[in-house]
Parts: sequence; structure tokens; C-alpha cells
Amino acid sequence: MTAERQIATFLEAQAAELDAATNTQLAYARDLRDFANWLATRKRSFADARRSDVEDYLVHCDAQGLAVSTRARRLSAIRQLFRFAVEEGWRSDHPAIQIKGPGRARRLPKTLSVDEVGHLLDAARGHGRTEFERQRNTCLTEILYATGMRVTELVSLPVASARGDPRMLLVKGKGGRERMVPLSAPARDALSEWLRARDAAELDAEARGAQGSKFLFPSRGRSGHLTRHRFYVLIKEFAVAGGIDPAKVTPHTLRHAFATHLLAGGADLMAIQTLLGHADVATTEIYTHILEARLQELVLDHHPLARPAT
Repeated sequence: MTAERQIATFLEAQAAELDAATNTQLAYARDLRDFANWLATRKRSFADARRSDVEDYLVHCDAQGLAVSTRARRLSAIRQLFRFAVEEGWRSDHPAIQIKGPGRARRLPKTLSVDEVGHLLDAARGHGRTEFERQRNTCLTEILYATGMRVTELVSLPVASARGDPRMLLVKGKGGRERMVPLSAPARDALSEWLRARDAAELDAEARGAQGSKFLFPSRGRSGHLTRHRFYVLIKEFAVAGGIDPAKVTPHTLRHAFATHLLAGGADLMAIQTLLGHADVATTEIYTHILEARLQELVLDHHPLARPAT
């Protein structure tokens, strides 16, 4: 079996068994092809690669100047491929199982203050060429901040999940894991208004012979729903309109703001983990560091003893 076929078989299994995201599969495909090509220069393959080959490849990646996160992802892809190879009988051993990945510096994610989120929401309400677009933009932003959803989860929401004035939405997250997220009153109002506008537009489209959409935020593009990239561009436009530096605003920034503001308000860390859909509470703990950094900044800026002597 060729390396290309082995990679394809591995990715098919990932998609079927783990419901791996398309972007994850594409990244793994690129990483594993690069590793296969590098092995070929040593006249080796996935079938006979040794631990020293994997270690030398990681040194090679480092020498190329690849980011720590990229090298960590490549090692992850290689590990999973070899685990699959052992399970499928391509190999009897796992040469990468004991290799330690490159240490990753833990950076605090960007977030927004409550006032900045308010400005962003106000900008979304007024942004758009038509009332239809403004209602959609308002609904997108209100739901994102109210639930802390990942942007892919938001844009691909089925319209069926939003019927009946729901107090909560059922979200399908990473790995196919489902969770319930509550809606705030403003988000429910925005959703109700958007549904009326959306349904009217869909009826008009169907009357002209178009097929109805199953998504809450439909699009005539290939995916059938608003794309992540389009929403990314939109939220940058909201930031500019709201007087916020667009460099610090992405859809994911609102997810961070959701978690940080909940924690600052006294929410339990385990509850926030559940709402965000984190598999491990250690991932959620990063928000405690954001809060600590903000509190420290607050003291340094406003405490009289923290001011430099004049």
C-alpha cells in the first residue's frame, strides 16, 4: 500500500469513527504527506520508520522555523497514524508513542470588556444594507455572546433547533459531542425577529423554485449556510463601526468574552466547561488567568499606592 493510500485510509477512519472536522483532516493530510516525503529521502516509509526517524523529522521541522504549534500538530498526526497502523496490522510497534512533543507557551487569549461587547452588539444592530441583513447580524452576534459557541457551531445551526421560542439550544460540538446552551432574553428576541425574516425570505425563494434550507443562517453557497470566513469579515466590520480595534476582535474573541464575563460574575468553572463544550476542565482554567491579569491591571491602573511617585 502506498503512503498516499495509507494516509487516505487513516483519514477515512478518522472521519467515520471520530467525526473529525474537515479542517483537521486537511491539516493532518498535509502533515502526513510532508512526513512521508521526508521519509522517502531516507528510503523509508510508514511501515519501517523508526523512533529516531520521527525525532530527526521533528528536528528538521524545527530547523525550518515552523511554529511550536505546527510541530506539535505534526507529531500528533504522526502518533495517530502509527496507532492506526498498529490497530490495522500494518505495523507491530508504535515508534512515536514515547516521543515528547515540543513545549507550547501558554498565551492568554484575547477578550473584550463588557463595554466593548456592548459597542460591538450596537454596531451589529445597525450594520447591513437592508433590514434583513441587520436582523441576521444582530441574531448572529447576540447568540454568539449569549452562548459562547464556536463559530462553526453557530453558522451551521439547523433551523429546527431554533423553533418554538427555545430557552436553550442543542449544539453539536467537536467529536460529535452534544450540549445544551441557554439563550439570554436579548438573544431570544433577536432570534425570534430573525426567524420571521428568514422564513419569509425562504418562502419567496421556494416560490421561485429554489430549494429550502435546513440551516438557521442559510446561504446559496456550497455549504448551504453562512461561512466562517464571511462571519469573520462581518465581525471585523462590526468592530470598526463600534470604534473597537479590529485586530483584537474575531468570532472566537466573543467566546472568550462569554467565558471570562461569566467567571467574573461568579459562575462555577465546571459549569463554564460544560457550556463551552471543553472535554477537559484544564482547557477552561485559562479563563481564571485572564481574570487574574485583568484584576492585576485594574489595581495597577487605579490603586493610589500603585501609581509612580511624583
